[in-house]
Amino acid sequence: MEGEPTLRLRVFDLNCWAIRYLSKRRPERVRLIGDTLRREGFDLVLLQEVWSEQDYSDLKVKLADCYPFSHYFRSGVIGSGLCVFSRFPILDTLLYQYSLNGYPYMLQHGDWFCGKSVGLVIMKISGIIFNPLCFPSLQLHAEYSRDKDAYLPHRLVQAWELAQFIRHTSKAADVVLLGGDLNMHPEDVGIRLLRGWTGLRDAFAEATHFEGCKNGCTLVPDNCFTDKSELLPFPLGIRIDYILYKAISSFTVKCEELKTTTGPAPGMDIPFSDHEAVMATLHIQRQGQPAGATLGTADVALADVVTEARTEVGVGLRAAQQQRYSSGRMAVLALLLLLLQATAALGTLAGLGAEQPFPKLSFCLLAFLALGILILATGLHLFHTMEVKMLHGTEDQMSMALRALQERP
Repeated sequence: MEGEPTLRLRVFDLNCWAIRYLSKRRPERVRLIGDTLRREGFDLVLLQEVWSEQDYSDLKVKLADCYPFSHYFRSGVIGSGLCVFSRFPILDTLLYQYSLNGYPYMLQHGDWFCGKSVGLVIMKISGIIFNPLCFPSLQLHAEYSRDKDAYLPHRLVQAWELAQFIRHTSKAADVVLLGGDLNMHPEDVGIRLLRGWTGLRDAFAEATHFEGCKNGCTLVPDNCFTDKSELLPFPLGIRIDYILYKAISSFTVKCEELKTTTGPAPGMDIPFSDHEAVMATLHIQRQGQPAGATLGTADVALADVVTEARTEVGVGLRAAQQQRYSSGRMAVLALLLLLLQATAALGTLAGLGAEQPFPKLSFCLLAFLALGILILATGLHLFHTMEVKMLHGTEDQMSMALRALQERP
């Protein structure tokens, strides 16, 4: 009812950059994050890139009094890095791992090994069924290069799967809250697709009061842990960490205040992470009639976004098909070389040849090389075959969604 009291929800979101042995001053920063969360007393804490379960366990012990409910999402080879701390009971959880997440042979990037995912946490607060979602990391695949973004098709597939995941899991919820590192700029096609298809609202754009880095940037040059070379085209920094929300049933959600950290933590010489934290104060109130609408933009504008995303996915599909063909051809050539060597060896044993055409050592080394190439090329062929299937499937889904939008009166 209109006269019912407002629920005030304080949310903290941070990409912690806590990679064991690699992240600078990780133990010190994890302790600092725990001390701050304990002191500030948020209602809901969404953390990404907590790659060590020991770090999560330490935080859980430290925060047990003020955040009695928590959950760590496990996936991939080294984990999703996602965890949630809450003052309110967690009713249920679910982890969805994206079907595409980079390439296993890009070891310097490592996204494939961490199993980027979206974690679903269902909570009931004061009679309101919350459906907050937090990322790997939501974390989508990192960009690495703005000019030559080889991972854009994968990130668009992840954004589409995330949007579909939200739409299909939030039907019984009253409020949906999404926080995490999306690795996308606010104007990128992926974020426009996600917001348009789900109706999620951006806390930064909706906030009555904002305090923090200019334009809400969360990756800024002033941060001592940030790679300055990656931010050369963006002197003020970039905004890739978000808190998004929407009301589904008979509730309204408003963002009263949004803050970001601005460098070193109070009284310290280091920040929490290479990302700035995002803190939102949301006001949630029951209204007389259901909110109703599920799409956040006009159908025509949304159709344009879906078309743009489908085009980029199509480009990625053709590139994946070419890589599949190249790896398959390499595997066939390696197999033919092995068969040729086997034939020559059998011929020598059978006395059909005067002598072995190559020295034994060279012959063996060539055989091992051909076998290694065969195994590697076959693995790449299988991987790119799966990539083609996922990209093709997403392209088909986007085409169906586009037809549905165009057929609306």
